[in-house]
Amino acid sequence: MTRATIAGTGIYAPENVVENDFFSKKYDRDMNQFLIEQRNIRQRHFMSEDQATSDLILPAAEEAMKNAGITAKDLDLIIVATDTPDYISPSTAAVVQFKMGATRAGTFDLNTACAGFVTALDVASKYISTDERYNNILVVGAYGMSKYFDWNDYKVTSVFADGAGAAIVQRAPSNEFGVLASHLATEGQYHDYMGIYAGGTRFPISDTTVAARQHLLQFTKRIPPETNGIQWPLLTNLILDRVNARVGNVSHFFYTQINVNSIVEAMNRIGAPLEKAHNIMDRYGYTGSACIPMAIADAARAHKLKKGDLVMVLGSGGGMSMAAMALRWSYDT
Repeated sequence: MTRATIAGTGIYAPENVVENDFFSKKYDRDMNQFLIEQRNIRQRHFMSEDQATSDLILPAAEEAMKNAGITAKDLDLIIVATDTPDYISPSTAAVVQFKMGATRAGTFDLNTACAGFVTALDVASKYISTDERYNNILVVGAYGMSKYFDWNDYKVTSVFADGAGAAIVQRAPSNEFGVLASHLATEGQYHDYMGIYAGGTRFPISDTTVAARQHLLQFTKRIPPETNGIQWPLLTNLILDRVNARVGNVSHFFYTQINVNSIVEAMNRIGAPLEKAHNIMDRYGYTGSACIPMAIADAARAHKLKKGDLVMVLGSGGGMSMAAMALRWSYDT
């Protein structure tokens, strides 16, 4: 089977940098200690009022295409993973296609919340592997959650942030490189625990009985905090068994970047050194479906990824959706 590989990456965060002190002043309480010690967040980026999610995608996509040596005219498909789209309909991917001038590319959005990028990467790899007409696929994770803040909820506003990460997916130079195995899982009993619940058919935004805050991000119930710390190791071992590898063979781990303690717990459970988990929360906060591609692109910018590295990618998000993947990196960054 022909394998798919990441051939180039890109990252973008809006220019508006917000440091922890902003929240300490706004809420008249010391936020800095908790955000640094419990979340590893020192600052984050918020989009401007006139920016939409598609505007965050374009710079990240341009960087990814440049690094892969292609242009928008070479794209065959654009997949945007987001739960903060420009519109409910049409797709944000269609907006991106138009703004980029990627006239040959088909488009669609994909929503598995913060597991979206890994899910979209899995979908793209299967297009490459099974259909020779697809040669260059742009896969994006993008997040504009600041537009959905309830500013009365300091626990949300101080953690969540905006950004985009992009990857160009192509055929691997040989079958020893690229996506080796993947797995998707969902614990749907958590579907009503967190999300943006107004604006769809269940609670139309035009329904006057819907409370004004229903269209904002809500945590209606508390997801067990140990969920990721337990599930990520299980998924890691599941994937590594499929590719006949061990934890010690993995060079890099990229996790959903919402809680540094969950990452520490997961790494301890599998017996891997924490330095193998590349984190960007300190600079970018929590960027949902964008955090994993942003972390990968950030590691690439830092020249951490080397040809032949075994990479584990583990995403989780509302739903409760989870996605895991092992891939063999195909070039030096």
